[in-house]
Amino acid sequence: MATPLFTGIIDKGKLILDQPQRYLVHLAKHEGKRIELVLRKRRSKRSDSQNRWYWGVCVEILANHCGYDSDEMHEALKIKFLSNHQEDEKGLMRVGSTARLTTDEFIAYTNRVVRWAAESLSVYIPDPSQVDYDRAVNG
Repeated sequence: MATPLFTGIIDKGKLILDQPQRYLVHLAKHEGKRIELVLRKRRSKRSDSQNRWYWGVCVEILANHCGYDSDEMHEALKIKFLSNHQEDEKGLMRVGSTARLTTDEFIAYTNRVVRWAAESLSVYIPDPSQVDYDRAVNG
């Protein structure tokens, strides 16, 4: 069973939940039980719009140019831009996940991809305001 996440804000030392009723329902299920509570700063993940542009424009253009399918291109970009290019003690290379990037980290990642495409491949990738990427993804 998935563990629910509850979001909110701390205001003057007080927790104000976004969905307090949902929290209270979940809390009641644990009456009398020992619990573990994790409190961390919320990471904003990339938006659906960013994701559609990345897959429908960046990955698609580069995959066509390089002769890869979309998944191969995505993996190649992750290796190029999200790995430390050093093997660990087991001889493996760690490659980051784009799904774990915050919005700002994802913007920095795609900016590096776009710049590399232009400088190394002479491939122009339009920014989101220059293309209808919803149609590019959905046909």
